[in-house]
Amino acid sequence: MENIVSKSAFIAIVGCPNAGKSTILNRLLGQKVAIVSPKPQTTRTGITGVLTMDDGVQLVFTDTPGFHRPRTKLGEKMVQAVDDSISGGDVCLLVVEPEKEPRETECELIQKIKKDRLPVVLAVNKIDTIKDKSDLASLILQFSQLCNFDAVVPISALKNDSMDELLAELKKYSVESPHYFPDDTLTDQPERVLAAEMIREKLLLRLDKEIPHGIAVAIESFKERENADLLDIEATIYCEKNSHKGIIIGKNGAMLKAVSTAARRDMERFFSCRVNLQCWVKVKEDWRNREGLIHNFGLD
Repeated sequence: MENIVSKSAFIAIVGCPNAGKSTILNRLLGQKVAIVSPKPQTTRTGITGVLTMDDGVQLVFTDTPGFHRPRTKLGEKMVQAVDDSISGGDVCLLVVEPEKEPRETECELIQKIKKDRLPVVLAVNKIDTIKDKSDLASLILQFSQLCNFDAVVPISALKNDSMDELLAELKKYSVESPHYFPDDTLTDQPERVLAAEMIREKLLLRLDKEIPHGIAVAIESFKERENADLLDIEATIYCEKNSHKGIIIGKNGAMLKAVSTAARRDMERFFSCRVNLQCWVKVKEDWRNREGLIHNFGLD
């Protein structure tokens, strides 16, 4: 039997908010490890996803927050997470949407990437939304004038279009080395963090305007009940205003119940057991500008 050579590569997934970075990570891994919503800045920290293939290649992805101009201390931490991921990667996967031309923040991000002299693969996501394919060619030309990309791959992560081609390109950057994670690892996120993110995703999907950005979720208790295939999870949802608290709870507790029920179902699928989830809502004014609270919520 032929010996399989162990290879690995670290890949930083970067782009502006809502480009589809988390959807790409989930699709490449074949399982959901990063929450997804239409809201900007859904991802707040670097999320590691690990893909180990039968041919001995292990790709370690870091899904990063959307690159933006920060207006809070939390925003500054998010931008720093992007910088850290770029500097720690072997290759950068730049994800863009099929807009008519590169955005100013995308130009800034490309300049950051070029300073680190990393190889860059450009993924033009959401091609299923393009009506005139000549627009795609024009966009690729404009981006190619900003950076000498190693490869350009038009994809639709949502429709699973050309994802195999993207994976094949990324595998080219793997080099002979030991695997940095056990082969059965999917993510390095602790179970508590995964549970908190599942709750936050359901809030993002149900709440409008500025409220989702002012929400954090802390898991206060995460225990496996003895002699039962059951997890007891207690969570606190923090918001910045009393008026927001009322909206999160909803009339007669309807919103909080809907969020908790949907999150519990996700948890039961992911953890493969029954879950007893209890959620409470508390107010922490302006927490996004308070270093101590940002740290307590694990967002630094």
